[in-house]
Amino acid sequence: MKRKLLGVIDATTYHEDLEDLVIHRSLAALPFGGRYRIIDFVLSSMVNSGIRSVAIFPKMQYRSLMDHLGSGKNWDLNRKRDGLFFFPSPIVDTDGNKIGSFEHFAANMDYFYRSTQEYAIISNCNTIFNMNIRPILEWHNEAKCDITEIRQQDGRSMEMYLIKTSLLIKLIETRHETGYTCMKDVVNDLSHEYSICHYEYNGYSVMIDSIDSYFTTSMKLLDPKIWKQLFLKDQPIITKVKDEPPTKYVKESVVKNAMIANGCHISGTVENSIVARGVKIGEGAVIKNCIIMQKCQIEENCYLDSVILDKDVKVEAGTYLVGTAHAPYVIRKGTKQGALMNS
Repeated sequence: MKRKLLGVIDATTYHEDLEDLVIHRSLAALPFGGRYRIIDFVLSSMVNSGIRSVAIFPKMQYRSLMDHLGSGKNWDLNRKRDGLFFFPSPIVDTDGNKIGSFEHFAANMDYFYRSTQEYAIISNCNTIFNMNIRPILEWHNEAKCDITEIRQQDGRSMEMYLIKTSLLIKLIETRHETGYTCMKDVVNDLSHEYSICHYEYNGYSVMIDSIDSYFTTSMKLLDPKIWKQLFLKDQPIITKVKDEPPTKYVKESVVKNAMIANGCHISGTVENSIVARGVKIGEGAVIKNCIIMQKCQIEENCYLDSVILDKDVKVEAGTYLVGTAHAPYVIRKGTKQGALMNS
């Protein structure tokens, strides 16, 4: 498998509905589940399926993504042969929603020319799933497909495509003659001679394309049924390792149905929430239905319900913040929120 399949992750996607959370980072690097980044899910699926050569194509604000991935060591991709490759876009693309930008790929053709893998799997960076790709390649070959589009059970595209590497190179090289700008264009065109197949993926998958979908999908992680579909013993979701002490819970703290990462200090009440690494929650503070990202500080006697705090946010004592399940209150990275600001 590792010699047959090439991994290609298109990390150029941008959605305006997520602006408050991606203004300082790539969507691929958006924290998820307390200790992961969104890209961890597709990258882990590829690595767990035996893929040993993965290329990532980001467009902008990719510093945090590069910091997270590093050399690929945590995914066993720091290799002398193959491994993890990072190709920032040298071009300006006004359409960030087309997956598999051929112009972006064309600027890095040496990677495709030198690849020894017969097939390539092209994916977006913003879908939460845990997929074994091996059966799809077998199905693709048995059905004698030129291109296989992977779809969810409801028929919607997961924006994942399986294709021979040689055909992918041809599509990139002839993009100006055919007018194809991405894989989606090829799949949706009925006039060509290629055999297009559709593979139905029966596992759990959600595409993150708005604050609503991000918040709702995050909250569903607190449901054991959903958790068990994503976090599988034989297919672990791999992420950057950080050595931090266990979380400290003071005697007066109350925690119910919550995911809390390492390195936190909890003195208040946390219910139905996801709390990332290094968060401090003060005495008398109440946190309900919230996503609290890394190193946030919530001081004494605050009340937060349906709130997303991005990294390094400080909430001053006595602050009251309330959103709703479909319109959570979002505080941008590194800002300060005080009681007087909301009065």
